[in-house]
Amino acid sequence: MPSRTSPRPARAGQDPESADGLDPEQRAAVTAPRGPVCVLAGAGTGKTRTITRRIAHLVGQGHVAAGQVLAVTFTARAAGELRTRLRALDAPGVQARTFHAAALRQLRYFWPQVIGGQPWGLLDGKFRLVGQAAARAGVGTDSDALRDLSSEIEWAKSSLVAPVDYPAEAARRKRDVPGSAEQVAQVYAGYEELKNAAQLLDFDDLLLHTAVALEEHAGVAEEFRSRYRCFVVDEYQDVTPLQQRLLDAWLGDRDDLTVVGDANQTIYTFAGASPRYLLEFPRRFPGAAVVRLQRDYRSTPQIVSCANQLIGAARHRPAGSRLQLVGQLPPGPDPDFSEHDDEPAEAAAVAGRILTLLRDGTPASEIAVLFRINAQSEAFEQALSDAGVPYQVRGGERFFARPEIRRAMVALRAAAPEQRPGTDLVDVTRAVLGARAGLSDEPPKGATLRAQWESLLALVGVAEELAAVEPAADLTRLCAELDSRADSAQAPVVQGVTLASLHAAKGLEWDAVFLVGLADGTLPIGHAGDDEHAIEEERRLFYVGITRARRVLSMSWSLSRASGRGSKRRRSRFLYGLIPDSHPASRVAGERRPGGRRPRCRVCGTPLFGATATKLMRCADCPADVDLELLDRLKQWRAAEAKKQDVPAFVVLTDATLTAIAEQRPADPAALVGIPGIGAAKLDRYGDAVLGLLVDS
Repeated sequence: MPSRTSPRPARAGQDPESADGLDPEQRAAVTAPRGPVCVLAGAGTGKTRTITRRIAHLVGQGHVAAGQVLAVTFTARAAGELRTRLRALDAPGVQARTFHAAALRQLRYFWPQVIGGQPWGLLDGKFRLVGQAAARAGVGTDSDALRDLSSEIEWAKSSLVAPVDYPAEAARRKRDVPGSAEQVAQVYAGYEELKNAAQLLDFDDLLLHTAVALEEHAGVAEEFRSRYRCFVVDEYQDVTPLQQRLLDAWLGDRDDLTVVGDANQTIYTFAGASPRYLLEFPRRFPGAAVVRLQRDYRSTPQIVSCANQLIGAARHRPAGSRLQLVGQLPPGPDPDFSEHDDEPAEAAAVAGRILTLLRDGTPASEIAVLFRINAQSEAFEQALSDAGVPYQVRGGERFFARPEIRRAMVALRAAAPEQRPGTDLVDVTRAVLGARAGLSDEPPKGATLRAQWESLLALVGVAEELAAVEPAADLTRLCAELDSRADSAQAPVVQGVTLASLHAAKGLEWDAVFLVGLADGTLPIGHAGDDEHAIEEERRLFYVGITRARRVLSMSWSLSRASGRGSKRRRSRFLYGLIPDSHPASRVAGERRPGGRRPRCRVCGTPLFGATATKLMRCADCPADVDLELLDRLKQWRAAEAKKQDVPAFVVLTDATLTAIAEQRPADPAALVGIPGIGAAKLDRYGDAVLGLLVDS
């Protein structure tokens, strides 16, 4: 299997005549002239490949020197992958960093010119100072309250909202404020005073102070802009107003900027992110080259179709976000759906499916279990442990902080001077780790020892990746690579099933993905309430989860948290329309009448299964008495309503619901709401119009 960070051959569906393995759209982005370029890149369309090839093309053609390019992204892992790929493309001098890492480096360099004296220290965490400010303001100081206050301060700073403006902005943007907005503003102001008095900077200060240094000091701006002339921003849909301000300060009056993003994957608006900078890019730069990448090389057509269907039902989608993925891989299995009585039963079923995949040859590192909130992890950790399946929880202890990894790196450094010239890097790495760190040929028994063994084996994997890119690399070079990854938190893949939240899974992919706990109240999350914008962000989060899967996609939910508590949950509303009527999971508790009785066919009286049959209140093969003229008028009305709302027609009412109305001809609101698919919200919104059509017929 090729390394995730090594150059990949052309994939199925890409231009077979192209020596560089790029498809026509990718090549258009890569070879676009210097200047503003906007790449709208759907999930799995090769955006990282495209932007690294673009940078290498600009450098290779002499348009810009490698050291004059600054590429920024949002995670240390993504920045590390950019550097690795650029090194393989003979562009090692390009600076690829996170926004914060780039700002920290620049601020430290310019500090003597701008402020003088020793640079202020970097605040490790907000809790202590937020706690002091909260105590002064008479606000609760328990850990949950401080976490919420810290998050709200981070949102305000990233949104360029000052303490004095916070109450008005919180009200305008309908923030879910922890306490009163005035109290939050008071804590925010107190935190800033305490931080400044201690001469400390938080992560948002890095961006703001760097931007101000460039905005207000001409000499600083001139020196910076003479050094960096070309900018690339990855994941541009997630940029915040503060990050955009810094980017504007970097650019000045120049336009040598390439941005890459997908508005369908905007999942951080709660933290201040906004897709408007991506969607308005062509308006800001009228001459910009705009390229749309829609060929999906990651997922099977079945998974791509599922993702398209989900996001196609989104409400009020901006025109620039309407990327329709086109699957390029050979067909695979249909996505699977399953309902369970409780979380332990769901987790046990998932563990059983994973065991089957492992027996069939799928590596554990190519399997992921993804959930909406971290608290859902426990049941699946227990089920995998009971099944003897190795796993890692993404977001747990950092890889390079583990004791066995620290010991292994000491051993590799000690052995580096002893390495004989010409010896194979992978063989010598395995030998050193075997002799000095306990790496055996076979995995040991016991979960703890097995986890340590997997970690050491991951170091051998780094050696394999490095040797593929640099055949002459030795242990000294390997140690330098490991130090670089440790600094950037770029951990290698461990041979275990990944458990992660949907947010933590952004930017990753696996052969098999299990999306679990898909119940209303969890996805969409309960606190989204009836807020349309919050609900649609939850839809995008689900879309991100679906598009992480390459070949196998399984979606499941449970009707209660623990056994014996009754069926209190319903499957996620996002699943309606995704589950085929013929699938066993369409026969769910949510389709039953109060009291658990399944509805029966109004023609023959047999129990009904499946969403369509339930809506029509008859079996598929029982005779229909639909009023075709009425059905046609209903569809015309629905088309006009969908156009007015800028949504797909089925979002208003599905064909099955319209057919049921035309067959059953409800005479009043009570009869209309009795038709599955017409809930209280749709009755309020459409009831009068639909009943009016019935009266006129």
